[in-house]
Amino acid sequence: MSTEHLHPYLPLLIPLIIAEVILTLTALVSIFRHQHYHFANRLVWVLLAVLVQPFGAIAYFLIGREEQ
Repeated sequence: MSTEHLHPYLPLLIPLIIAEVILTLTALVSIFRHQHYHFANRLVWVLLAVLVQPFGAIAYFLIGREEQ
């Protein structure tokens, strides 16, 4: 399988991938530091953040995280 067709898009893809990884890691750190959530529990948020990238992490920050 050749990846030559992706080379023109690398300047756009690399920053997006880095941003997605940072967002997911930030969400996971926040999930494990907090004990209480607006909706669902820790396992659900971890699965969403990891499996439904980047929407799971965004959903956690918008509706799942309980304000301190």
